[in-house]
Amino acid sequence: MKVRIAMVAGETSGDLLASHLIRALRQHIPDAEFFGIGGPKMQAEGFEVRWPSELLAVHGYVDALKRYRELSGIRRTFLAQIRKERPTAFIGVDAPDFNLWLEGKVRDEGMPSIHFVSPSIWAWRGGRIKRIARSVSHMLCLFPFEPEIYERAGVPVSYVGHPLADVFPLEPDRAETRARLGVPANAAVVALLPGSRQSEVRNLADTYIATARLLQAGNPEIIFLVPLATRETRQIFEEALRRNQAADLPVRMLFGHAVDAMTAADVVLVASGTASLEAALLKRPMVITYRIGKWQYRLMKHMAYLPWVGLPNILCRETIVPELLQDEATPDRLAEAVADWLRDPARRAAAESRFRELHLSLRQDTARRAAEAILPYLASTRA
Repeated sequence: MKVRIAMVAGETSGDLLASHLIRALRQHIPDAEFFGIGGPKMQAEGFEVRWPSELLAVHGYVDALKRYRELSGIRRTFLAQIRKERPTAFIGVDAPDFNLWLEGKVRDEGMPSIHFVSPSIWAWRGGRIKRIARSVSHMLCLFPFEPEIYERAGVPVSYVGHPLADVFPLEPDRAETRARLGVPANAAVVALLPGSRQSEVRNLADTYIATARLLQAGNPEIIFLVPLATRETRQIFEEALRRNQAADLPVRMLFGHAVDAMTAADVVLVASGTASLEAALLKRPMVITYRIGKWQYRLMKHMAYLPWVGLPNILCRETIVPELLQDEATPDRLAEAVADWLRDPARRAAAESRFRELHLSLRQDTARRAAEAILPYLASTRA
């Protein structure tokens, strides 16, 4: 009997992760079929897209509530298809709020359900572990401290490493990147990453610009690189420059190229999220900041378990880089934190060394290890 795998991947990151997994599984099962909710990268690997993964891109509680009926309808329709078609297994890639319900229903039908990318139960909403134990046949974790949590709850689990650690070089070539970007080799360079979403850029653009002004006052030769992912986010930042009469700031806007901007920089000012992990894997010292709605921040802070929000600090289990959040994210404090890195090459070198250790711990050939963890659940069909 042919192996057929139903999958759901949420957003762009899930699409990329799932595409690598499909390729790795096909090395063992060349004629395997994959279908469900996915994106263009999965489709390029032969995945049958029944709904695009961008439908699962929900930003915050309000958006989730507004779209609940739509998403619930898609989920129930897909479950009906799974019940009818009886695939070999179901793999949910990230999108836990969407996938865990589906995984539980699939498992109740006697089919294995694998979840790829552990929800951050170690950061908040730890009560989900009971639901996960009921829903998931196997959990695949990106971070080395996560398996112990699932083992204590009796959930079969595998640590597979982080895919970015496989992609990023252990020794980024800053000189080559600066030359390619036309940035002077000896210039002081700060990368400003205010986020990938429009709401994030709106919340942080004015603060980042004011911070850049203070840094320029202390170092007139400084250069700022600002990579922005979309036309809309670039426009928001450009409007903030005009509003703050900051045409004189030495700002280089880049369309995308966030990795190049961070590689070329001496220090990165970054909104908390995956970009902070990317900065760590690029061995760049950074200052992590974030600002969201007052009530949403209070709720998330009340539910949080750890003293950090930035992945570099969480993974290192210590404060390697400063975190200035919400009311603490003032231009004065951010500028001082960035300037502290620029003034202290020994501290920068220590952080870079610690990030290299982190990189090695996360580099596990993620797609291969994930595929190997999944293969036993497909064995009966292949026999």
